[in-house]
Amino acid sequence: MSPLTFRNANEADAEGIASVLQELVAAGKRQSASDSEFARAHYITHSNNLQCTVAEDEDGNILGFQALILAIEDNPYGAPVGWGVIGTHIRPTAARRGIGRQLFERTHAAARANNLEAIDATIGANNPEGLNYYEAMGFRDYRVSDGAISKAFRLR
Repeated sequence: MSPLTFRNANEADAEGIASVLQELVAAGKRQSASDSEFARAHYITHSNNLQCTVAEDEDGNILGFQALILAIEDNPYGAPVGWGVIGTHIRPTAARRGIGRQLFERTHAAARANNLEAIDATIGANNPEGLNYYEAMGFRDYRVSDGAISKAFRLR
């Protein structure tokens, strides 16, 4: 296996992040927007962004990323205000390499540094890979609604 690099995302990563999202769309694992402007606005420069980490291969190709934003009043996920909201996206072609676990190590540290009480992960009920991933990271179900399951990782 090639060595991986993990670093904070920057605006120049928008295309690489979009290509991860587009691969997920092509694999039928995502239906939401997946262009570079969406990637930039929702993951890299989001006004409540706490951290967005990318995983790169030795050639600088983004294999996955994880974003953590602060939940504010009326957030689209229904997460409690002051919690973090996490999003994890790994190329299907890069699955099962430990990327998600390594990304979460960095996100967990950022959540602690920001003194968050908990992190929300809202996953489609029809996404067994996502549900299993968050369960393996220590997230536990706390809410079910409209085809989605919300899991919480408690920090305190």
